[in-house]
Amino acid sequence: MTFAEPSTALLWLALGYLSGSVPFGVLAARAFGLGDLRKVGSGNIGATNVLRTGNKAAAATTLLLDMAKGWAPVFAASMLAGEGAAAFAALGAVLGHVFPVWLRFRGGKGVATFLGILLGLAPLAGALGLLSWLGFAALFRISSLAALLMTLTAPAWLWFAGAGGALWALAILVPLIWVMHRENIARLLRGEEPRIGKK
Repeated sequence: MTFAEPSTALLWLALGYLSGSVPFGVLAARAFGLGDLRKVGSGNIGATNVLRTGNKAAAATTLLLDMAKGWAPVFAASMLAGEGAAAFAALGAVLGHVFPVWLRFRGGKGVATFLGILLGLAPLAGALGLLSWLGFAALFRISSLAALLMTLTAPAWLWFAGAGGALWALAILVPLIWVMHRENIARLLRGEEPRIGKK
């Protein structure tokens, strides 16, 4: 396991946070004329809530940009400062999405950005994570369950892809994402979580 120097770690943590904190869901909703996303559906700023507006293009745009804001700082850190710095950038990116300074620290649940950091840490891990997400979604037809199960498989994909030095960051981020899904988990346990495509 390789850690970055403290100053380098803090720099990439901050850069990752700033990238992750850009609320693309809110911006995409405004750009597509959908109003304030925080007043739609669950109020969440992620792609799933954008989809509740009925605008698939806006939802797809949000999904891709939320992934990109996770991928970009991690990839940059990996190229410029190595694996240790990339892990801090990954941590910062997801924290930025979940706790964005621009929205009074009330952000999204971090799943798309989490996939983005996986792609940045190891493209193979990211691809396997994305396939896992799609596979679980097709099998269970419940978006939140697919996301949660995907995060549990992610450490294995990262290790398999040879990026095990960043596993410590996932040890923080996976529980965080589960905490952010606590209401979804409660509905899953009650059998009340909506299925994909069900209004």
